[in-house]
Amino acid sequence: MSAAAKNRRPARIRKIREIATPEGVSLKVELADRGDRAGALIIDLVILLLGMIGAVVAIFFITGSVGLDRLGLIIVLLSMFLFRNFYFMFFELRWQGQTPGKRKLGIKVIDRFGQPLTSEAIFARNMMREVEIFIPLGIVFSGGATGVSGLMQLFSFIWAGALVCLPFFNRDNLRAGDLIAGTLVVRQPATGLARDMLESGEKLQASGDGQYSFTTEQLRVYGIYELQMLEELLRNVSPEGGMKRLTAGKAIVRKIKWPDPVHEGQMDAFLQAYYHALRKHLEGGLLMGKRKENKFDGPPPVA
Repeated sequence: MSAAAKNRRPARIRKIREIATPEGVSLKVELADRGDRAGALIIDLVILLLGMIGAVVAIFFITGSVGLDRLGLIIVLLSMFLFRNFYFMFFELRWQGQTPGKRKLGIKVIDRFGQPLTSEAIFARNMMREVEIFIPLGIVFSGGATGVSGLMQLFSFIWAGALVCLPFFNRDNLRAGDLIAGTLVVRQPATGLARDMLESGEKLQASGDGQYSFTTEQLRVYGIYELQMLEELLRNVSPEGGMKRLTAGKAIVRKIKWPDPVHEGQMDAFLQAYYHALRKHLEGGLLMGKRKENKFDGPPPVA
C-alpha cells in the first residue's frame, strides 16, 4: 500500500434513506451524522446556558434593587424552565426544523413519513428531551439537596445515559424524541440548484418560449415545503428521477386543476415552469409579509 493511500482519510459514510411523500413520490435524504447532532446540541446548550445566565443576572438586578429577592428567585426558576423547554421549540417552529446549532452544522428536522413538519411533532420531540436529559440529570446533581437517595440518583444517571446513547443502536440515528414524534434529522440539501433554475427560467421567459401560464389560484395551492420538494425532484437527473417527476407532475396537474393534458415528454418543462412561477409567487408573498409554509397552511384556494 502506498504512503498516499495510508495517509488518506476515510470518506464520511453517507446514510441515505428514501421517504414517500403524500403525493406518492419517493425522495432520498441523507441522515445527519451522530457527531453533527451532538455538535448541534452542544452549540444550542451553550447558547441556552448563556441566555439563562443573562436572564438570571438581569432578574436579580431588577428585583434586588426593589427588595423582591423571593419573587426574583421564583421568576428565575420559572424563566429557567421556560428557556429549557421552549428554546428548541421556538427555533424549530420558526426556522422549519432548525435551531442555531442545527443551522450552523447544516442539519434539520423533517417528518419521517414525508409530511410537512407539524408543531405537534416539534412539541413532542422536544418535550421528550426533558424526560431524556434534564429531569434525570436534575435528580443526579440536586439529589443531596432534595433528599433523593443515592440509588435513585444512580438509576437516573443510567436512564439518561441509555437514552442519550439510543441513536447508536438504531439504523436511522433516532433518539427517543424522534421515535415518539415520527421525525428524522437529515443533512440540509444543497441549494445551488435554485439559482441555476431561476437563471434558466429567466432565459426561457426572455426567449418567449414559456408556454405555461399559471393563475394566482393555481399557485396558491402549494407552499414553501412543496417548492423545496419540487426542487429536489428537478435536481435528480437520473432515470429514476424522471419517473418520480412524472408521478409528481401528474399529481400537481390534478391538484391545480390544469385544464390541458400534459404528456410525458412535456412534463419536465411543465414542472420547471411551475417551479419558477411558484417560487416567484411565494417570494412576492414574503415581501408583503405573507408566508405560506405548505399546502395545509392558510385557507384553501377558491375552486
